[in-house]
Amino acid sequence: MNHLERLESQSIYILREAYGNFKNLAMLWSIGKDSTVMLWLARKAFLGHVPFPLVHIDTTYKIPEMIAYRDALALKWGLDMRYGRNEEALQSKQTFPDAKLDHLHCCRVLKTEALKNTLSGAGNRYRLDHQTGKYVPDESREAFTGVIVGVRSDEEGSRSKERYFSARDKHHEWEIEDQPPELWNQFKTDFAPETHVRIHPLLDWSEIDIWEYIVREKIPVTSLYYDQGKGERYRSLGCYPCTFPVKSNAKNAKEVVRELKTGKFAKVAERAGRAQDAEDGGGLETLRREGYM
Repeated sequence: MNHLERLESQSIYILREAYGNFKNLAMLWSIGKDSTVMLWLARKAFLGHVPFPLVHIDTTYKIPEMIAYRDALALKWGLDMRYGRNEEALQSKQTFPDAKLDHLHCCRVLKTEALKNTLSGAGNRYRLDHQTGKYVPDESREAFTGVIVGVRSDEEGSRSKERYFSARDKHHEWEIEDQPPELWNQFKTDFAPETHVRIHPLLDWSEIDIWEYIVREKIPVTSLYYDQGKGERYRSLGCYPCTFPVKSNAKNAKEVVRELKTGKFAKVAERAGRAQDAEDGGGLETLRREGYM
């Protein structure tokens, strides 16, 4: 078994453990490369079927190609697709693009608060109607008490402190110092009532692992990750007012792998183009303690 096969096997095991141990499970799909690989792994784990809803937090400031890609793939693969958003903040224009908040507070409002309200059922949710291809109000208000997330420990500092099965309190707040050890593939899956659990199947994957797996499996990620003729591409995706491309001529996944192996970005953080990271001192620990993805 080679390196990618070991990573794949471990992630599939984690996904099946999550499905077997937690009710009201959902998977976050940010539309980025990592969560799309995670979605691919879920389809492998459950023989082509994803047995839980996919949830996207829509800030309304995502790059349009991301939303088009999300809906096209959800229809093609028959996914139970839902989205939520902080409608109150958007209506009152309490955002960074409206010049009311800085990047960090905008993320807190449009992502962290929206995520918590979407998962708890306190906020409006919308689901994809596969007959019409449109989104309709989700009548269910049942909370998702377990959520699968595509974070990687090497992506930024706070994520290296995660566990495969990471407990949050009922408000989704994370006590980093109070986490159980995970040794020899022994995972804690028995948590107190009202615990919110985040599951991280990709924790041990690296950026190049993700791209080599995309090449091997021919996974259809959004074209924003590739140079479209302007000599630039996105390395990490987020909201368009706060996310910036890198200089690159990589036009497909194989070329991205070759580029990464040259060490071109060895001293440049993967999320260097994400403005909120810079405002949080180069990391996301403040936001993630509060419930950010």
